[in-house]
Amino acid sequence: MGSMSLYKKRGSGNRRSHAKRISPQITVIASCSQNPMTSDPLSYVGELTTAQVVAGVVLVWLLVRHLSAKNLRHIPTEGGPSLPILSFIGLYNFLTHGREIMQRGYQRHRGRTFKVAMVDRWLVVLSGKKLVDELQKMPDDTVSSATTEVFEMHHVFDSYWHRDPVHIPILRNLTRNLALVFEDMFDELSMAFREHIPANSDRWLPVHASPVMSTIITRAANRVFVGMPTCRDSGYVHMMVHFEEDVSKAVRLLAIFPGFMKRIAGRKATVIDRRVQQCLDYLRPAIDDRMAMMTRFGKDWADKPNDLLQWIIDEVVARNQGPEEVARIVLFINFGAIGTTSSAILQALYDVSMRPELANTLREEVEVAVAEEGWTKAATNKMRKLDSFLRECERHNGPTTVSMFRNILQPVTLSDGTFLPKGATVVTPTFATHFDEENYPNATLFDPLRSYKSDKSVQPQLITTSADYVTFGHGKHACPGRFFASNELKAMLAYIVVNYDLKPEYEGVRPENLQRGLTNDPNDTARVLFRRQVD
Repeated sequence: MGSMSLYKKRGSGNRRSHAKRISPQITVIASCSQNPMTSDPLSYVGELTTAQVVAGVVLVWLLVRHLSAKNLRHIPTEGGPSLPILSFIGLYNFLTHGREIMQRGYQRHRGRTFKVAMVDRWLVVLSGKKLVDELQKMPDDTVSSATTEVFEMHHVFDSYWHRDPVHIPILRNLTRNLALVFEDMFDELSMAFREHIPANSDRWLPVHASPVMSTIITRAANRVFVGMPTCRDSGYVHMMVHFEEDVSKAVRLLAIFPGFMKRIAGRKATVIDRRVQQCLDYLRPAIDDRMAMMTRFGKDWADKPNDLLQWIIDEVVARNQGPEEVARIVLFINFGAIGTTSSAILQALYDVSMRPELANTLREEVEVAVAEEGWTKAATNKMRKLDSFLRECERHNGPTTVSMFRNILQPVTLSDGTFLPKGATVVTPTFATHFDEENYPNATLFDPLRSYKSDKSVQPQLITTSADYVTFGHGKHACPGRFFASNELKAMLAYIVVNYDLKPEYEGVRPENLQRGLTNDPNDTARVLFRRQVD
């Protein structure tokens, strides 16, 4: 959730560059020269074709983009040229080979900055732990989180969420109650596993991992978010899974649109208003009942539910907003919870299915912890090897190529001498940081017990952020939903290794990731073979 938050999924294939032809610009200029002004200056407007109007608007946008880029000319460019128009070569290269470009830039400019092209902005990349720490220590009047802007969330959801992220205090309240909600979450995921993976011990069952894991995650999370029976309603679950896919597709689509077109395109692509109404149709009886109780008895009453839906209602009522806003917040929180958690469990599933000896090691640890604590959060806290494995999965195959998205609010000069003007967007590289030998010896080696064997006094956990582990960001703007996501991930993986044997669909072959620009998605077509564990 958060940096992790957010940022997948589905589909593959190369994109064509959308900057190959500039002839419409020439057409506009020619038309103007052939039509002198008449006594009615507006009469000419009617003669313009739609293509000419669009081309003219694009020309203005390109000019604005060019002028904004001038302030960053002193920063080296990776991926292609930085000249006007030609910078779209770099954009295409980044969309198709983003991870490689980040790695090359990191190696060339270690400890300094470089920039890469996006459609509507340049991303200034800060490489090295010193600059990462410097960034996360900057005050709020100097930098602000830019995750919402870079991933277009303010164009998909209402723009005021960008200014007032209402979900953050709600997620923090959820974090404080993780032990309380664990029992319900685990009860739901165990039931969902039995229903969707009814494997037996005498044969292997091929499972299309992506949709099955997304469904199980959605049910378990919504047992906590909205409770029963809604979390088990197949229509509700289907809506939430596909809403996450809708938003993810919209994010990829919006990446090719200039800023002035993004809001219209975003809302059309995700049909957000229709999804809000669909969600409200499922939740309205519970919302109306609870709001009626609040009207009758005030903020507190006997047997008032202590769950995420009630926390959302409390926040919405305090803001004098209606039931529609409750549905919108539930959708938004589900988007963060389903997407990144689905990516993480798929990556872990693909990795552990390749390593039966690792599955045995994790199974032994889980069985000991559960024998001592039962299926509780306290038990997952004792699963240190499992936590180490999940952290290594994210180090190698996290959801994004960059993290720690920040907007520069006031001009600032970094310790390496780089001047960052107001309005610049800065990021830190994830994989390049995670594969730096100074941060991780034998960095390219997948070592599932790397953190478990750490010589640090306290074992780094999956949720622990640092200047050399930035999957969830780092500092005050790190992903606030990572604690719940970690809890759900550990519970799911623990259940899997205790109850199933696993192997890949093709012996010795790990499904390839789908890498596109800022995102690194797990393969969504692969199957994993399940067989029920024999006690």
